[in-house]
Amino acid sequence: MKTTRKLKLILFFLILSTLCFSQKFSFIYETKYKAIKAKPEDITTENMILDFENNKSVFRESASKDADSLQLINKNGSYRTGVEFQFYVKKDISTSKIEKIVTYLHTNYLLPVDEKLNWKILPEQKTIGKYKAQKAEVSYGGRNWKAWFTTELPFNDGPYVFNGLPGLIISIEDTENEYSFNLIQIKKGVSWFDARSKTIKIDWSKYDTLGKSYYNDPWNTKTAKKATFIDPQGNQKDINEMIRQAQQSILEEDNPIELNHKINYL
Repeated sequence: MKTTRKLKLILFFLILSTLCFSQKFSFIYETKYKAIKAKPEDITTENMILDFENNKSVFRESASKDADSLQLINKNGSYRTGVEFQFYVKKDISTSKIEKIVTYLHTNYLLPVDEKLNWKILPEQKTIGKYKAQKAEVSYGGRNWKAWFTTELPFNDGPYVFNGLPGLIISIEDTENEYSFNLIQIKKGVSWFDARSKTIKIDWSKYDTLGKSYYNDPWNTKTAKKATFIDPQGNQKDINEMIRQAQQSILEEDNPIELNHKINYL
């Protein structure tokens, strides 16, 4: 009798898991980060989305998803400039494949993320929102991270590159409190798409080269066709001064999420 009941429970959870993974889900995370070490009070806050279906996911800023949507209907989508502080990540949970996509000058570059996530699951538990969560720790990108995951959401995925725990990561932050991702909303059956399937594969060395190219010519003046810049008063702006200001801003934002791949611009 006990064996029959146990088999029924196993069958129930197998069916539940199949139903969950065959449906489309969007997990919205409130993301906060401090891009400037010297200004810890300057915190960027924006919502980012983890779209999940059939063990595959795309994580991106909500603004990036809007831009991707415009690209699919042959309209111009505005992407984040620069190379650092881009958060677009594609994952295939079934094959443990993680790919970071960096968009630079309208070209999508695919950067394989090979750094292993060696999780340490801890006994500490607490309730976050309506979910029972358990603590875990991992090192990634030159940072140490503490995460909370829940088995009540049977997706072993999470924000950005983070995945591989026995449940969805609903909260994760680095130990310096400079980057954090916190689940704030779940949507089921929403639109799921990948507009950045055409890519050029690179490594971290090429990533560094792209970043330096951006620093050397942040306004793309070498290839732009006689571009002119006008201020709100209608006066033409000095391009050299604009380049200087942009480079100063790039140098100021010195706290990327992957500290071990921080670009040395000078």
